[in-house]
Amino acid sequence: MRNIYFLTMWFLAASLSAAELSFNRDIRPILSDTCFFCHGPDAAHREADLRLDVEADAKDYAIVPGDPEASDFIARILSDDPEMLMPPPDSGKKLSAEQIELLHQWVAQGAPYEPYWAYANPQPSPPPPASDPGWLLDPLDQFVLAKLDEQQLQPSPPADLPTLIRRVTFDLTGLPPSPDQLREVLSDPAPDAYSRYVDRLLASPAYGERMAAYWLDLVRFADTVGYHGDQDHNISPYRDYVLDAFNQNLPFDQFTREQLAGDLLPEATTDQLIASGYNRLLQTTHEGGLQPKEYLAIYAADRVRNVSAVWMGATVGCAQCHDHKYDPYSAADFYALSAFFADVDEAAHFTKGTNALPTNRPPEMEVLTRWQRRRLQDLQTRIDELQQRAELDAVLQSELDSLQAESKRIHDSSRRTMITKAIEPREVRLLPRGNWLDESGPVMQPAVPQFLPQIESDRRANRLDLAEWLVDVDQGVGGLTSRVMVNRLWYLCFGRGISSSLADFGGQGEPPTHGELLDALAIDFADSGWDIKHLLRRMVLSQTYRQSSLADEAALQRDPYNRWFARQSRYRLPAEMVRDNALAVSGLLVNRVGGPSVKPYQPDGYYRHLNFPTRQYRPDRGAKQWRRGVYVHWQRQFLHPMLKALDAPSREECTAQRPRSNTPLEALVLLNDPSMVEAAMALAQRVLPAGEPAAESDQAAIDAAFVLATSRPADAVERQALTELLQAERAHYEANPDQATAMFASTLFEQTDQPLRLAAWTSVMRAILNMHETVTRN
Repeated sequence: MRNIYFLTMWFLAASLSAAELSFNRDIRPILSDTCFFCHGPDAAHREADLRLDVEADAKDYAIVPGDPEASDFIARILSDDPEMLMPPPDSGKKLSAEQIELLHQWVAQGAPYEPYWAYANPQPSPPPPASDPGWLLDPLDQFVLAKLDEQQLQPSPPADLPTLIRRVTFDLTGLPPSPDQLREVLSDPAPDAYSRYVDRLLASPAYGERMAAYWLDLVRFADTVGYHGDQDHNISPYRDYVLDAFNQNLPFDQFTREQLAGDLLPEATTDQLIASGYNRLLQTTHEGGLQPKEYLAIYAADRVRNVSAVWMGATVGCAQCHDHKYDPYSAADFYALSAFFADVDEAAHFTKGTNALPTNRPPEMEVLTRWQRRRLQDLQTRIDELQQRAELDAVLQSELDSLQAESKRIHDSSRRTMITKAIEPREVRLLPRGNWLDESGPVMQPAVPQFLPQIESDRRANRLDLAEWLVDVDQGVGGLTSRVMVNRLWYLCFGRGISSSLADFGGQGEPPTHGELLDALAIDFADSGWDIKHLLRRMVLSQTYRQSSLADEAALQRDPYNRWFARQSRYRLPAEMVRDNALAVSGLLVNRVGGPSVKPYQPDGYYRHLNFPTRQYRPDRGAKQWRRGVYVHWQRQFLHPMLKALDAPSREECTAQRPRSNTPLEALVLLNDPSMVEAAMALAQRVLPAGEPAAESDQAAIDAAFVLATSRPADAVERQALTELLQAERAHYEANPDQATAMFASTLFEQTDQPLRLAAWTSVMRAILNMHETVTRN
């Protein structure tokens, strides 16, 4: 066996780089995948009392640095005895020949360990030298280009300007550029035209809506409780707080404090109390026979999973029943983290919750939106001025009456929202194996994981201490939190993270391909005052961002997953953006920020299995129907079918990266969802000239629709295909006029005076809205 191995390794070694191996990059992922389950952090299930994740233990018992042949570690992975072989055959794990050679080379090089990259503070690194200084627009480009040089890859040429404008508009606002926006940038000869356009996008209210949609995935925001009857609950003002925070560029450290502990801040404002609703976003039950102690344990575990995933990029939830198998989180760490939330008032809804819609989930408060509060202040100022006058003429009296009526309308539009209200903390015990019936475990005080910097306090630590610790770059883990957030912002701009593991920076995740770049950006993010717009601006102005997404065959073969960012990414838009795009292109989109959740069309009977209480879905009418996807009612158990088909999550757990599927259902949704059909009708109306159709006006309408949908004119082949479709549809509806009339029943266009013409053109617009290019971020 050994002779065969060394012969095989001789050939493999010739193909592997002789460069110094990196433990974090090359070795730790192998050990984490195949060894740590039995020889890692979990003391209760550790075999042979051997830890391979700790350097001293590994070298005391199994590894002789510099001498693979004398190392039991190497002997066991080469053994032909099933009783001795590691990993054991019944483990389901097996090392490849290349992995074995990497481990052999690592031991031969002295088996050097490194502090785990995700738990070490970001370190500054000067941008490395790169082969083409003229390609660089930002220091981040140097890090990228240096890696491309190492990988013998060439960066892609710049994307053409219309493609770049379309890309950045989607990335920063979630909407397509209008033809006017596109013309404005294309006709601007100034060298900073693109950067000024980026600034306008970042200042747009649509920016906050786009960023909020991603944050709501992370914090598992939904309009319903999730468990059992999945009743509605009052939380939509929290969503408005999030998009306001992004639009105001609220520093991320303050954003963190307000959500985790807004109620604990001195003289907490209305917005900070709304933000504290984060602690109430988890799934809850309102079933009559519930066991409160059971659900308190469930809620505590949910909060630990979410906080650790959102801010730490960690899977601390895996330590609920035992020490983590792959990372240094213990069960004691898990319950100590949960103790931070022992002061969140949960008892009220156990006794006061109802099956009403919405259900009762105290503590709650009545609130208005930020702009409504500002408007009320202005109204009250003017009302006071008028009322202080001795006499009012008819004009001023009319003004006063109007102002008072408006003030009443605003007051009447207030919404209830769940908030956090601190109570005397509950006792929290370490639950053996997560069993809520077993109270034999020790009482736990709030504390952060023991292997990380600790919170120093002479009193019981609270949620505000936890929030401060998460963003404190000197005494806490602010550098680590910054790295997690930067990686996600990079993902929003490039389609994948610098580490592709957006939710797990632990041993089962993937190390960053550009670790020095990730650290440099993390330091810059914190040093900028946690300025998200600053960081996004840097990214989208970089040369790396401006690359074309096209790649030749050689580049695709060498880097199929674009790990080295030698090109931009192409992918289907997220579910809400697909809908928003169609509404924007058609002219139906209602650009109103904030407000209650809205209910677009969905199939009749979809809620037939919902009980406690039974309910019937009633879609909104009028302007509410055409609000952006970020405002769509999020029913956890029965997510809107269009969103579900296009990979939106149920938001039962943190979702840092949505899957991107490609199924026939998606095409059927784009063709047949009532909102998409009405968007196609509206797009047809938008581009059709008045009067009788003529060949030249047909071509103009097709060209206008194509520019609206794709930001470019149709080419000859596309124009011909759409013209032929139009002719075929005209012939069909002329032969079947009843079908044309039926198409518009109960729609915005029920009263159209040209049903045959509009029906044929609607078919063409459905095809345009269903094109890959229409729904693809390129």
